[in-house]
Amino acid sequence: MTIRAFIEPLYERYLGMQCRNVPNHIAIIQDGNRRYAKMLGIDMASGHRAGADKTEEMLDWAHELGIRHITLYTFSTENFSRSKDEVQHLFGLFKEKLHAVMQDERVKKYRIRIQIVGDRTLLPDDLRNAVDAAEASTRDHDGFCLNIAMAYGGRNEIVLAAREILSEVSTRSLDPDSIDVQMVEQHLHGGKGIPPVDLIIRTGNDYRTSNFLPWLASGHESAVYFCAPYWPLFRKIDLMRAIRIYDQRLLVKNGKKRGSMKGSFTLSPPEHRSGDDRK
Repeated sequence: MTIRAFIEPLYERYLGMQCRNVPNHIAIIQDGNRRYAKMLGIDMASGHRAGADKTEEMLDWAHELGIRHITLYTFSTENFSRSKDEVQHLFGLFKEKLHAVMQDERVKKYRIRIQIVGDRTLLPDDLRNAVDAAEASTRDHDGFCLNIAMAYGGRNEIVLAAREILSEVSTRSLDPDSIDVQMVEQHLHGGKGIPPVDLIIRTGNDYRTSNFLPWLASGHESAVYFCAPYWPLFRKIDLMRAIRIYDQRLLVKNGKKRGSMKGSFTLSPPEHRSGDDRK
């Protein structure tokens, strides 16, 4: 047994004692699949598959820790600018994993509900059919919600909600004077009722939130945790460190200071960067 294999379980228990408050909703920017592949000298497709495998492992951790909602930044609208071969491979991988979800015993055991957020009209027909099937097969599950941000853009989600509201106003089914914060939230993400984000995690040693879930995160001052490991190398202790930051921030917010707040952030509206943010 290596020293690391001996120490990590002890450290994991130590972190568990520090995480008294567990966030209800965590949003994760899964950054670093391509850089992981480059580091190992393997092809990019293998890097993306390693990232997909890590996602499955992370869902087990989330269930174990009592997290009820996870939103994954899987494919942004900016990612369409990547090479045709890479985009096609990613869409094929997404379709494969969505089909696997419907056969996965954990989905039934944990009662995981799958929801897609983003502009699904931008997806190819076969992937859109897989999305619809995964959502339909888990619609009645109420144990854990996995939201997959696909063909997603932070500003675009607000544009889509505004279009829906304007359409209802134009047909006179909605009074303009009744539009308020709650009304906008009801029209976000197709009315899926996704709760506010408590914690954003970004892997890959990049200190940006890439305009991810701006209404649910920036609007609710979620905590943010940036960490160095590329997504395929993300560990349970990294997730628990992030939860510790959320716990510390919550205690300070409630007037109960404990320990250091090093590494803790309050999310303010991120600056916009054009192009492909996620590497």
